[in-house]
Amino acid sequence: MIDECTHHIGVLYVSLYMPLPQSLKEKRTILKSLKDRVRLKFNVSIAEIGGQDKWQVATLGIAMIGNDQRYVDSCLSNIISFIESMGQVQISDHQISFF
Repeated sequence: MIDECTHHIGVLYVSLYMPLPQSLKEKRTILKSLKDRVRLKFNVSIAEIGGQDKWQVATLGIAMIGNDQRYVDSCLSNIISFIESMGQVQISDHQISFF
């Protein structure tokens, strides 16, 4: 029965540049706020997966699962727009992959 389920796992990779932080502590504060807001608004899993030791760059991994690939793709694209609208970070690169 489980084999018959249709599922699409979408993963959004986002590379960020943050001009404001002057320390890792400031960077973590900005990222925590960003991750909490994205998680709350879009109900996704989100984690910092790169750049942990650098105070002005970060790479986030954001995952979502659903039964309609177009819906998952649309939500992940909306996350990009949402992050850009926050104004505290700049997106330097992004990529969406499906599994």
